[in-house]
Amino acid sequence: MNPDQIQRVRASFALVAPIAPTAASLFYAHLFEADPGLRKLFRGDMTAQGAKLMQMIGAAVGLLDRPDSLLPVLRQLGARHGGYGVVPVHYELVGAALLKTLAQGLGDAFDEPTREAWTAMYGLVAGTMIEAARLQGHEAERLAAVQPA
Repeated sequence: MNPDQIQRVRASFALVAPIAPTAASLFYAHLFEADPGLRKLFRGDMTAQGAKLMQMIGAAVGLLDRPDSLLPVLRQLGARHGGYGVVPVHYELVGAALLKTLAQGLGDAFDEPTREAWTAMYGLVAGTMIEAARLQGHEAERLAAVQPA
């Protein structure tokens, strides 16, 4: 991501942060509308889940200019999410729900350059997490292959 994109994501997230619970609720509504089957991946209190989501997004936004700190965290999240049954197509649905939520929550402030910045940010996040889950799966396959029967 370039510095302008980072600034746009940070400025727009600053507008979302004060309404984080509402934004999280909208996000999950959009996500489950797109694929009701995803509900089974979420257990427990969705309000708490929404708070975790907004914290994770906020942390990622804060580290966008420090990929050496951000990418290892995303890799850990990706490996963990792979274990939960999250597959690459789910990331597409999450990205669409995120953009829809931002457009709804930010209104005119979600202009085309801001949309492009968020698309780049989510591409970085999702791509890193998907790759980590893929590598985690290969590691599990490798370990299974060398385990005695």
